[in-house]
Amino acid sequence: MLYNLVAPWADEFVLFNLFRYITFRTGGAITTAALICFIFGPAIIRWLKSKQGEGQPIRSDGPETHLKKRGTPTMGGVMILLAVLVSTLLWANLANVYTWIVLLVIVGFGLIGFGDDYLKLTKRNTKGLSSRLKLVATLVIAGAAGGLFVAATRDPLATGVTVPFFKDALIPLGFMFVPWAIFVISGSSHAVNLTDGLDGLAIVPVMFAAGSFGIIAYLAGNVVFSNYLQINHVPGAGELAVLCGAMVGAGLGFLWFNAPPAMVFMGDTGSLSLGGGLGAVAVVTKHELVLAIVGGLFVLEAVSVIVQVASFKTTGKRVFRMAPLHHHFEKRGWAEPTVVIRFWIISAILALVGLATLKLR
Repeated sequence: MLYNLVAPWADEFVLFNLFRYITFRTGGAITTAALICFIFGPAIIRWLKSKQGEGQPIRSDGPETHLKKRGTPTMGGVMILLAVLVSTLLWANLANVYTWIVLLVIVGFGLIGFGDDYLKLTKRNTKGLSSRLKLVATLVIAGAAGGLFVAATRDPLATGVTVPFFKDALIPLGFMFVPWAIFVISGSSHAVNLTDGLDGLAIVPVMFAAGSFGIIAYLAGNVVFSNYLQINHVPGAGELAVLCGAMVGAGLGFLWFNAPPAMVFMGDTGSLSLGGGLGAVAVVTKHELVLAIVGGLFVLEAVSVIVQVASFKTTGKRVFRMAPLHHHFEKRGWAEPTVVIRFWIISAILALVGLATLKLR
């Protein structure tokens, strides 16, 4: 909004020229989102506690150490959504269609997560929305976002998939691109959701991924940098750096309250929306496969669940002591902070590897 209001006056007022720079507005989005969480976070947590009573239901079959978390409120994703939305609307160019497509995914998935969290609290169990309903709802929203992206983007980028490590490589998917976008966006969302099981575990890797894709979006949207790096130029994608910055800032602010021992959990409200947002940014910037590297921790967590379920249904045996993967290490005796910090280290390394693909061509 500030860009749309101030940029036209940049030639008359030198200070206003700053708002033309994506880097400046990204910094503004990071700061604004973090401040929103810092300022309004305590009030939001008090409100959640007053409405939730016993807090998020704790799985009886989970690690025994989790029982002490009883009473901790969930739905902290409301704080994240508020920070991301306000800071993005304040600092982004609202004429940019890609910004609205990603916001559609974030808000839509956030509403699905809110409904899931609400049912968990009111029914006092860990099930919430049925898996089928949650999956169908996310597929519909992801499909709408994929269709809007195709309509807003020129060929061949509209229906092509790039390949890391190969310059100018573009695999044409044609009508199969929308199903591909659905897979990326929905898969990313549910993978982050599965990772969100320990205090601070999911939010830091999300910040690493959002920061990485903020850089990728800026480079892909800049014709000079994209030509130099020999990656596909996506006009307008650079504006998503502002939105990614808002996600980083919101993550920093939320971590203040989610650091062990957590004062609030993000719940599905936060994890589904953040994961979906990352997937949508990856689709827009044409770096879907790089997301699998940058967000490799989320992939590992999702794969551990798939392997566990498949193994148990086919052989009656479990591969892991408990899935997702972080619970397996807890069952092996790792302390929760040990699991969290080591997973942070892994996600940081994977983010650096993902960024390295921009140059290794």
